[in-house]
Amino acid sequence: MEKEEIKLNPAITRELGLKLLYQMILIRRFEEKSAELYTKEKIRGFLHLYIGEEAVAVGTMHSLTDEDNILSTYREHGHALARGLDPGSIMAEMYGKQEGCSMGRGGSMHLFDASKRFFGGNAIVGGHLPMAVGMALASKKQGLNNITSCFFGEGAIAEGEFHESMNLAALWGVPVLFLCENNLYGMGTALRFSHSVQDLEKKGAAYGVESAKTNGMDVLEVKNAVEKAIAYIKSTGKPYFLVCNTYRFRAHSMFDAQLYREKTEVDEWKKRDPILTFSNQLLQNELISRDDIDTIENKVSAEIQKAVDFAEAGTFEPVEDLKKFVYSP
Repeated sequence: MEKEEIKLNPAITRELGLKLLYQMILIRRFEEKSAELYTKEKIRGFLHLYIGEEAVAVGTMHSLTDEDNILSTYREHGHALARGLDPGSIMAEMYGKQEGCSMGRGGSMHLFDASKRFFGGNAIVGGHLPMAVGMALASKKQGLNNITSCFFGEGAIAEGEFHESMNLAALWGVPVLFLCENNLYGMGTALRFSHSVQDLEKKGAAYGVESAKTNGMDVLEVKNAVEKAIAYIKSTGKPYFLVCNTYRFRAHSMFDAQLYREKTEVDEWKKRDPILTFSNQLLQNELISRDDIDTIENKVSAEIQKAVDFAEAGTFEPVEDLKKFVYSP
């Protein structure tokens, strides 16, 4: 059987292909290293890996501008890296070191960098959706030409905050991109057991919000879908709801025994690995070579080692500063 030929959009250049591939590989290797460090107790607390979902973060962030606002979930390492946060500051944060992007006080679930307009991961499911509406409303009132992009999982759609936020965003006409990363499992509950309507994009119609879905395992499809969403938001000032259907290859968190899905299911999804898929697209269209991939892997390996070294050399906050930044009347 002959290998199927994959044709790319002519607008996809070698430079763009290398950039997108580099970012996805950086996220994958960073997450793999994080899992390793967790088992060595270098990273403590909760750790939610993004492995398998890289195409969503990379395709989205490439389409946003530096002026746009980003809010995310507790599975936000990939979003932060794709946004351009320094890997060392992220790793130091997960180590609990003062040199971390949240001064070591947030950990894995609360990455933050105002200079990148990355306003943090949020540990409360759906808790950041009202914040996104508020930020978009502020931008509208200030006459800014930016949007607020809000990442969340399909589990958040079952929360009241989702419906309240969609309603107010539509009612007030604010420039917010609601972006659902539907990985089919809200913690350990399958989508089919938690949503009576599983075509999640249909839920936007109830609020008059323009909605669409895309293949979250393909970085170019995500990129194109997000660009379409942004064009709509910019031209109308109204919100947009995009569902990226994706899959996490690892457990919900490092404590998850993952008894709710079969290994065969995971293996089937791994055949759609976004990094392998995109690599093959670029190779078959002769935009890159195997040497290019090796070069990326070597560069990423060095960058991650640099991040680990930075975190290891960091300092813990002194005990006497424990009450610093804590409000008490």
